[in-house]
Amino acid sequence: MLEQILMDINNLFVVPDGRHAGEYSIKGGSIALDFLAEGQYFWIKGSVFNDGLHVYPAADLTDEDFDGVVIAMAVPRALIALSDEIKAWVDKNGQESPYTAESFGGYSYSKATNSKGLAVGWRDVFAAQLDHWKKPAGSWQYANPNPHMTPPEPHKDNPWR
Repeated sequence: MLEQILMDINNLFVVPDGRHAGEYSIKGGSIALDFLAEGQYFWIKGSVFNDGLHVYPAADLTDEDFDGVVIAMAVPRALIALSDEIKAWVDKNGQESPYTAESFGGYSYSKATNSKGLAVGWRDVFAAQLDHWKKPAGSWQYANPNPHMTPPEPHKDNPWR
């Protein structure tokens, strides 16, 4: 669940100088990485079998040699705890579904819906708690907030300027 949350908030919590590109070898289900501490999260990119989130020392990796990137992460404990809460919520309420109501054999029920008319899912329920960790998808939002808007011309929109 934590991996899905990190992708959703677009934040890997990369430590300074935490991107390590190179050739790596996974043998016996583990990888030796001298820049990680025990219990630290890391992300593998560029692997055929092991891309994604792992905790060091990982012992469940598939043996391979790859040329890629290992990203050292510093995931906040509060987010890890929240991911456990989200997982418990999903286990209790099920995954998000496009169906908002169901009826069969005299039994019917309906689910709460969000502003889009879809059944409420974990993203809706935990959005406020995840917002302060969320990163924008790219920096273009700050450079050009609305690409379809023409900037105002001086003295044209307000003749008293």
